[in-house]
Amino acid sequence: MTPIARRTFLIAVAVAPISSVAFAVDALPDARFVGFAETVNDFEIQSGQLALTKSSNELVRGYATRAIAEHTAAAQSLSRNRSEAGVSMAPDEEVRAISEDAMTRLKSLQGAEFDTAFAAAQLRVQTVTVAQYGAYSGNGKSGPLRRYATEALPKQEALLEYAKRLAGSR
Repeated sequence: MTPIARRTFLIAVAVAPISSVAFAVDALPDARFVGFAETVNDFEIQSGQLALTKSSNELVRGYATRAIAEHTAAAQSLSRNRSEAGVSMAPDEEVRAISEDAMTRLKSLQGAEFDTAFAAAQLRVQTVTVAQYGAYSGNGKSGPLRRYATEALPKQEALLEYAKRLAGSR
């Protein structure tokens, strides 16, 4: 996918309604996949921790607790697989911008507004994550990173389903 096509895709996902979004993406190059996965793991952990301090909604808190646990384990697995692969990290600026914008917004909100924005952010990020992990697990160049994506994909798909339910309950 060209940088312009990828940017268009990410913008479309970022502003997509909270319904199902079906699309196909190309696997990122190895170093960018590492940057993508690191950014997603960091966002999920940080936004989950923020939700645990800001939200009293049990569904939001439940999602946050699960996301923190899943992405902490994923970050450790990514580190091991990245080391085995000998791949450096190249930032994925598009997903970084989405996550930074979401965190900035979430930090400014309280109560039901926070819960709604949190659910929408999780849905956006998990949708992009499932698409990229699916693409990389099928077409990624690095065996250890492809193994990471393949092992992480079912957990990301489960979090995406949870995010859909969370967003639907708003």
